Amino acid sequence: MNLELWQAPLLSLLLGYVLGSIPFGVLLTRIAGAGDLRAIGSGNIGATNVLRTGRKGLAALTLVLDGAKGAAAVIIVRAINPDHEGLAAVGALLGHLYPVWIGFKGGKGVATFLGIMVALQWQSSLAFAAVWLGALALTRYSSVAGMSAALLAPLAAAAFGRFDLALLYLGFGLLVFWKHRANLERLFAGTEPRVGSRKEA
Repeated sequence: MNLELWQAPLLSLLLGYVLGSIPFGVLLTRIAGAGDLRAIGSGNIGATNVLRTGRKGLAALTLVLDGAKGAAAVIIVRAINPDHEGLAAVGALLGHLYPVWIGFKGGKGVATFLGIMVALQWQSSLAFAAVWLGALALTRYSSVAGMSAALLAPLAAAAFGRFDLALLYLGFGLLVFWKHRANLERLFAGTEPRVGSRKEA
């Protein structure tokens, strides 16, 4: 086996994972003195749970940075070897979902997914963002918004002629749904909190 043949793909995957695994929500809330995010609300490390600290600015910054790390992974690897940008995207999402630094207990992946889409195909990312924001405005369920956008992602990629990305996004969407399985249970039970509700605060 030629090890050099595997070095570039593995390094691309690893670089994506390292960037994706940076737990910005945990870091920002700790720096801001808001406590350990994993002990607040749902314990999730994403922007929705940061919002439960009452720090809207921190939540917005977490959202931006979680998206930016996904985009950065793709852009950096593309500059080195464009053939492996998809592996960087896979690594970034897996890093966010299962970060080694905090016991592999990561976020739901929606913001990082969006960041990856911005870097890979910005047209489909606009559709993703529109559905995400639209579903959030209509239902005020962060989980419904995230899953709706993830469901649309492969369709949007295909609509813009990128069937290769449609397959990749389908896999990403399944991962997002898997990470939302507890939310699905609460939605069916009628106990899922809405963004901005007293239960969310």
